[in-house]
Amino acid sequence: MSVSRPQYRRILLKLSGEALMGGTSYGIDPEMLNAVANEIHEVHSLGVDVALVVGGGNIFRGLRASEYGMRRVLADHMGMAATVINAIAMAEAIRRTGSEPRVMSALEMNKVVEPYICARALRHLEKGRVLLLAGGTGCPYFSTDTAAAVRALEIGAEVLLKATKVDGVYSADPVKNASASFYTNLTYREILERNLRALDLTAVVLAMEQGLPVIVFNFLTRGNIRKVITGEKVGTLISGG
Repeated sequence: MSVSRPQYRRILLKLSGEALMGGTSYGIDPEMLNAVANEIHEVHSLGVDVALVVGGGNIFRGLRASEYGMRRVLADHMGMAATVINAIAMAEAIRRTGSEPRVMSALEMNKVVEPYICARALRHLEKGRVLLLAGGTGCPYFSTDTAAAVRALEIGAEVLLKATKVDGVYSADPVKNASASFYTNLTYREILERNLRALDLTAVVLAMEQGLPVIVFNFLTRGNIRKVITGEKVGTLISGG
C-alpha cells in the first residue's frame, strides 16, 4: 500500500544532462524538459523543499577533454557552463508549472544567474522556491554527482535522489548484460568494495561520512519521483555501513 504523505521534508534531486535529451541525440528535448518540470512541481506542491542539480553532458562533458585536444581544466569549465544552460531551461519550464524557481551557480555568471551562496540558497528554500544549483562545485575534476552530495549536505537535504535511465543499481550495466543482478538495498561500503559505478565514488564517500541516504531510481517511469518521496519502494536505497 502506498503512503500518500511525503516522507522527506527537503530533498536534492540529481538529474544528468543526458536525461534532458529525451529522444534527441544532442541538446534539450522540450517534451522531456516539461515532463520533468511537471513532476518536480507535483512533488513541490506536496510541501517538499526541492533542490535540483543538473549535469551538462547533453551539451559538453569535461571528461572527454582528450578527444578535443584540450586541458581537462578548460574542458571541465565548459562542462560547468553547460550545466548553467540546462538549469536556466529547467527553471523556465518549472516556472510555467506555477512553482517559483531560482537558479544559483558556483561558476559565477552574475548577469545571468545568482552566485551560489549557501545562506541565500537556504533562504530561497524557506520562501518556498524550487532551487536549481548549477556550475557543479565551481572547481574542475569534480563530477556533478559530487556536487549534488556537497549541496545536499549544505542545504540539509534528508535524501539525495539520483535519477537514471535504469531502475536502480545493478551488478553490471543491465543494458549490456541481461543477467545483471538488481539491488534493492546497498550499504555505502558495498558500493565502494564492489566498485559499482551508479554513483561517483567521491560522492559515495561524502554520503557515507555524513550519513546521507541516496536513492537511485528510474526517472523515465512517470510518477517515480513522487513515489520515492511518498515512501514507495522504488529504485535502490544506499545507506548505512
